[in-house]
Amino acid sequence: MSLNDELTAFYAANHFGNVVGARPLMVPVYTGCMLVPLPNIETRRRYLKYHDLHHLLTGYTVGRIGEGEVSAWELGTGSAFASPLLGTMNVIALSTGLFLEPKRIWRAFKRGCVSRNLYSASVRKDVDADRWVNVDALRRDFVEARPSSLPTAVRSVEFVCYSVVAVVIHAFIAIPAVFARLITDMTLGYTFFQAVKPRKRVDLY
Repeated sequence: MSLNDELTAFYAANHFGNVVGARPLMVPVYTGCMLVPLPNIETRRRYLKYHDLHHLLTGYTVGRIGEGEVSAWELGTGSAFASPLLGTMNVIALSTGLFLEPKRIWRAFKRGCVSRNLYSASVRKDVDADRWVNVDALRRDFVEARPSSLPTAVRSVEFVCYSVVAVVIHAFIAIPAVFARLITDMTLGYTFFQAVKPRKRVDLY
């Protein structure tokens, strides 16, 4: 299949719709233990196709842990330097994986340190011009295709900084959301224990 065919199949398999890159004005974003609706800002829409291609390149899923992994991978590739807003969105999604599978998130970040992302204007132009015939060809040129530019110790400190910021953002978003959910559930007639009982997750992986 061509690159666009593989991307279209990816969207269909994950129930994202048939139009490549199509998304609503508001999108649910994994933030720690919460799925929080956030504005689908122009920066996100502009880069979304390439973010989705990163899922195909790396094999990371669109579940909570997979989104954390692809965000860590993108941060490792330098996404925050390609666009501060992209970096911020990656950090927001990072907290989910940090709570659930921190070792996998660290491995994804290290993998990103020796990979390249698709976010630069020149690469996006080449992708749209079908320079790479399929995902395998793209993967060969971008995933684990370069030496790390900095020592592991320096990248470790970078990862810790991203992680701390991710946890702080999670606290600001998730804690008020948890209280709002408790109040809503109890208003609807649930007992306190029913409201705080964890929901069984089917979207972790």
